[in-house]
Amino acid sequence: MISMQKLLFILGELSDDDIDWIIQSSCREEVETGTVLIEKGSPLDKLYVLIDGTVKVSVDYQVLATLHPGEIFGEMSFLDSRAPSATVTAAEPCVVLSLLRRDLSDRLHRDVQFAASFYRALAMFLSDRLRAADSRIGYGSSYSYEQTLDEITNPDVLSNYHLAKTRYDWFLNRLRGMTQDFMMELPANF
Repeated sequence: MISMQKLLFILGELSDDDIDWIIQSSCREEVETGTVLIEKGSPLDKLYVLIDGTVKVSVDYQVLATLHPGEIFGEMSFLDSRAPSATVTAAEPCVVLSLLRRDLSDRLHRDVQFAASFYRALAMFLSDRLRAADSRIGYGSSYSYEQTLDEITNPDVLSNYHLAKTRYDWFLNRLRGMTQDFMMELPANF
C-alpha cells in the first residue's frame, strides 16, 4: 500500500474531471510475467500507471529498481521525447493503465490548467524518485523510499494531500467499475 500512495502526487494536483479523463482515456492491460513493457532504446508511445503486481527496471540486465502499485513509469520518455534509458519488465502478472502519448499530449496542449497541474504533479513525483535514488547512492542522509507520504510530505509540498487520499479511493472505485471482470480481479487490499 505504501507505493500506491505515490499516485497521490498526481491525484492531489488534478481535478476530479482530469482524473476521470485519465481513467476514460487509458487502456487497462493485463501483462504476464516476463512481458517487456518498456525496452531501453526503443521508441515509447505510452505512459503507464502500475495498478497491480510489480515490475523491474533494469539497464543491461542489472535491476535498478522494483516498482509497486501506484508507480508511474515511462514519464521520462514522455517528458523529453527520447528513447527510454531503461527496460521495464513485469516481475509477476500485472495490471497497468496505459495512456497514449498522443492523447495526453493533445489534452496538455488544449487545457492549460490541466497541463500546469499535471506537470507540477509529475515534477513532485520525479523529485521524490530522485531523492530516493540520491539516498541509495549515498547523497541523501535519512530519506527512505519506502516511507509513506504522511512521513515525507509537508503541506507546502502537497497542499491537497487529504483531497488526494479521497481521490485515491474514488480512483480505485472508478477502476473497479470499468468492467465487471476488472472489479473481480482487483486485489483484496484495494
